[in-house]
Amino acid sequence: MKYFFEMQDPIYFLPYKTPFGDFYLCSQNDRIIALDTSPLGLLSHTPLLQEASKQLDEYFQKKRKTFCLPLFQRGTPFQNRVWEAIAKIPYGQTRSYKQLAESIAHPRAYRATGSACGKNSLPIFIPCHRVVASTHMGGFALELGIKNFLLKLESQ
Repeated sequence: MKYFFEMQDPIYFLPYKTPFGDFYLCSQNDRIIALDTSPLGLLSHTPLLQEASKQLDEYFQKKRKTFCLPLFQRGTPFQNRVWEAIAKIPYGQTRSYKQLAESIAHPRAYRATGSACGKNSLPIFIPCHRVVASTHMGGFALELGIKNFLLKLESQ
């Protein structure tokens, strides 16, 4: 994934093992900025990264449906509106790209909505896996097998 961060401030990361592989939690300025397959920054066990790891563990154990963490990702005003709308999709539910576009008052921008989903640097925390195409699963920034896993986890 390509990120745009405030490069003058240090970025920290913590390895995190998911049921589908190794990932890295990344933080900057006391905010989670990414969950990715590549380490970004300096290895650190900051309290924030440890809390994010704990909350992800609870999510995968089906003990947590929402996250209470300071999150940040830099995007356009449109992308930020899409990500805010995605964050409101309840656990275990899905929305189509069209429904998501309508929810932010851009009913014809479903392709741009899909593009914003693909630029989400905070998958799971901003649950873009809950956004599907009207006739099939749609894409996913990581891989479709992970999207399918997360949707099944939340539907049980």
